Amino acid sequence: MSGDRPEAPRPDDVDVPDPEGAQEIAFEVPDDLSGLTTAQAPTLAVVVTQVATAEALAAACAVAKLDVDAVPSPVGALAVLRRPTEGPQGAAAVSQMLRGVPVVLLERRAGKIDASQWVGGEREKDLPAGLVLSGAPPALEDLLLGDVPVGELEGVVTSVGLSRWKAMRLLAQHRR
Repeated sequence: MSGDRPEAPRPDDVDVPDPEGAQEIAFEVPDDLSGLTTAQAPTLAVVVTQVATAEALAAACAVAKLDVDAVPSPVGALAVLRRPTEGPQGAAAVSQMLRGVPVVLLERRAGKIDASQWVGGEREKDLPAGLVLSGAPPALEDLLLGDVPVGELEGVVTSVGLSRWKAMRLLAQHRR
């Protein structure tokens, strides 16, 4: 009985007309798709603190052996890590030094911003980046968008090359 029926056309045999103006699109599907799900390294990491001055934050980071550029802002000093891949370690170190005061780590990866809250050296929770940035100072927005390099911002203080003794003196001055 099955021999009486005509065979259904195979997809290769069907002649489908191209829509007007359509062009052939050439693309290649890689054998290994793991690159699509692998997390990309951050290109920028900023720790947002409640520290009043960039000098005090740079000094604290020097004591913690973190290489940062501290930027003053109305919400508190910002620590821009020199090595963005060390964002979690930097946030942990800064939050541990600030004992009980939360800090926020913002990381930029391939056009996406991730935000997390850190307290006492531990990551507490992820935060919605849009909510964190809703009242962000212009300097932070400029950094995250890549509009202005950290070196061009006003009042930047670096922890690089700051001796432990000088850092301790700076911290003592800012406690007064």
